[in-house]
Amino acid sequence: MDSKVVLITGGSSGIGKAIGTFLAEKGYQVYGTARSVQQYPEFKAFKLIDLDVREDASAQRAVEVVLEKEGRLDILINNAGVGITGPAEETPQDAINNVFNINFYGPVRMMKAVLPQMRKQNSGLIINITSIAGFMGLPYRGFYSASKGALGILTESIRMETKGFGIKITNVAPGDFATNIAAGRYHAPLLEDSPYKEAYSSALSSMDEHVDSGGDPMDVARKIFRIIQQNQPKVHNPVGAFLQKFSLSLKRILPDKLYERLLLNHYKL
Repeated sequence: MDSKVVLITGGSSGIGKAIGTFLAEKGYQVYGTARSVQQYPEFKAFKLIDLDVREDASAQRAVEVVLEKEGRLDILINNAGVGITGPAEETPQDAINNVFNINFYGPVRMMKAVLPQMRKQNSGLIINITSIAGFMGLPYRGFYSASKGALGILTESIRMETKGFGIKITNVAPGDFATNIAAGRYHAPLLEDSPYKEAYSSALSSMDEHVDSGGDPMDVARKIFRIIQQNQPKVHNPVGAFLQKFSLSLKRILPDKLYERLLLNHYKL
């Protein structure tokens, strides 16, 4: 039985819960996180600890809790994230700041908190959950794409910086999966006098339909498990429906304007 110690941010629901449940069943010592563990009194899948990735002290404390209990930390999975939609022009600045604080600075805080221990162990694996949306600018999802894209690029840098310490760092980029992200997503309000009202409303309906009809989060969990078994994980690991993954290949080979036209058609803009 594998007894590696795993810390998953945002483990109380959705993809994080699926990953934690799958790994716990495989024998890993799994710690998930939630902003308030008290809200989940019936949670039994694996251990939950308090964490708010928006706060430096909270990130440090969560890592300390795991180390106090286990004496080591082998795998960090930066899964906590939040969605955001809206016209870039009309999205409130505090909402933009919040999505970057959670989706980008949150993983940065967690990596800073775990890297000293992993260096000490001369081993460790960090998996950053980004998004297929992070490889492209999507209409009315620009700040979400930007936050996930920034994390993906930073991962490319940090994995080279830490390679000499026996630490492996990689990205897993899910497409659309059936989770509660749509319910928790921040939506910039549909303003009656907005020049974007009709197009934004149509795009919003399309986005929610894609999530509702998305894949099984356990597919991401199985992908994570396979990556853990690898000696040299790839930098980027997309997971999702064929067409979603194929869109990444199209972006690499098609002229920018043609690819943009495909997105415009997809969102009926």
